[in-house]
Amino acid sequence: MKHRTFFWFFLPTAAAMLLFIALPIVSVITQSFFTPHEAVLIETENCGPFGCTKETTIDQDATAAIREAQPLGRFVGWQIYTDRGHLAFGEVGEAWRNSDGLRSFAGSLMNLPFYDALVFTLTYTFICTPFLIILGFTIAVAVNSLHRRLKGLMIFFSLLPMIVTPLIGALVLSWMVDSRGVLGNFLSWLVSDPDLSVKASTPLMWVCLIVYGIWSSAPFAFVVFYAGLQTVPQDTLESAQIDGATRWQQIRFVVIPHLAPLVTFVALIQLMDNFRVLEPILGFGAQAHAQSLSTFILSDLSGETRQLSSAATTSVLTIIGIAILLTPVLIRTWRDFNAKSH
Repeated sequence: MKHRTFFWFFLPTAAAMLLFIALPIVSVITQSFFTPHEAVLIETENCGPFGCTKETTIDQDATAAIREAQPLGRFVGWQIYTDRGHLAFGEVGEAWRNSDGLRSFAGSLMNLPFYDALVFTLTYTFICTPFLIILGFTIAVAVNSLHRRLKGLMIFFSLLPMIVTPLIGALVLSWMVDSRGVLGNFLSWLVSDPDLSVKASTPLMWVCLIVYGIWSSAPFAFVVFYAGLQTVPQDTLESAQIDGATRWQQIRFVVIPHLAPLVTFVALIQLMDNFRVLEPILGFGAQAHAQSLSTFILSDLSGETRQLSSAATTSVLTIIGIAILLTPVLIRTWRDFNAKSH
C-alpha cells in the first residue's frame, strides 16, 4: 500500500483516537494537578442588646470571580498524589517505621483506602487472567474435538456468559449465593452451618468475585482460541500422530506454540479489562468487602460533593498501573517479533 493511500486510510482512525482517547487522557492528567478553589469566607460581627455574635458567610461574588479567573482550580502539583487518599507517602513511611514486621506493615497499608483498593485489584487481575486463559483454551480444545453436529450447540452454551450483560450476570450470581439462594443454601448444607452467609464474609466475597470474573471472561478467550485452532497445520498434527505423540504431547508441542501469539493477545486484553474491575463489585453489592480502583473513582464522582481532582488522580494512577502490567508482555512480544524477523 502506498504511503499516501495508507495515510488517508488511517486518518479517520487516528482522528478518533486523538479525539476520544488522547485528549481525554491529557485532560484527566491536567485536572489531577488542580484542586477546587476554597470558598472566600467573610466574618461579620452582629451586636445587639444582649451582646455581639460573629457569623461566617461565603462571599459568593469573590468566590465566583476567583473560579472564573482560574477555571481549572488551584494548582497543587503532586500534592494530591501524595495525600492520604492516594499514595500516602507520609503515612506509608510512618507505618514502616512503627511496624513490627512485614505482616504488621501490610495491615497498616490495608487501612489506607488507595492501597486497600490496589490490593484487591491486583489480586483479582493476577488470579482471573491466567485462569480464564486456561479455561478458555480448555473449552476451545474440547469443543474442537467434538463431532461437527454437536459443535454448534456447545459453542452456543459456551458463549452464554458473554451474551449476558456483566452487571446482570453479577446480580444473578449474587442472588444465587445469597443465604436464601440456591448456592447459598447448598454451601450452608455442605459445611453444616445454617448461619453461613457468603455476603457477610470478606474472603468468600473475594472468591465469588474472582469466580464470576473467570466465568464471565472465559468465553472471549474461548472464541479467540477456537478460531486459532482452525488454523493449526493438519499435516504437522498428522506427523506428530505418526511419530507416536500422545494427545497431550500434540497440544503441548504443536497447538500451544502455534497459538502463542493469541495467548499474548488475550492476556493483554484481559489484563487491561480485569484491572478496571467494576461491575462485579456493584452487582454483588460487595463495596463493604472489596474496593477496586474503579469503585474508588466512582465514589469520588458520586455524592453531593464530587471530588474531580481525586478521581482524576486515581484515574492517572490506574493508567500507570495498566502500563506497568502490560510492559513485560509488550517487551516479550517485541523480542519475539525481532527474533522472527532476523
